[in-house]
Amino acid sequence: MKAQAYLWIITALVFAVFAGIYITWSLWDTGPAATGGNIEWTGTVALVFSVFFGLMVGFWLWQAARRSERQHGLPPEDTHTGEIDENAGEYGFFSPHSWWPLFCALAVAFTAVGVAIGWWMVLIGGFAIVLTSIGWVFEYYRKEFQH
Repeated sequence: MKAQAYLWIITALVFAVFAGIYITWSLWDTGPAATGGNIEWTGTVALVFSVFFGLMVGFWLWQAARRSERQHGLPPEDTHTGEIDENAGEYGFFSPHSWWPLFCALAVAFTAVGVAIGWWMVLIGGFAIVLTSIGWVFEYYRKEFQH
């Protein structure tokens, strides 16, 4: 997991370099600040947020790897002598079929369209998002799939 953490941190650093180049270029293109030169804010904010998001994910993965190594030792994918079959085993339970993700996505799409059409659609869509999210979370608490 440390390799993934390092990849995210390196990606964040690359975005930081690109943000610096972007800011410099936008100032250079519009002239010095004394003559009305401005930073192009849309791209600058997007690049700076990309830096922080990359650092956030990288830091979380790094911390999770440290905790996991402390409790379980190095995982097979992080050792040079690791074999594929060492990582075999159950990864968890995955739903064989579920309609709830589709309905949840439709509710989110309805809400997003509602921002452009009217706020009444946003209210209905928000209510639909809450209902479909509850249905998705509690899907295995009822009927034949009950645990």
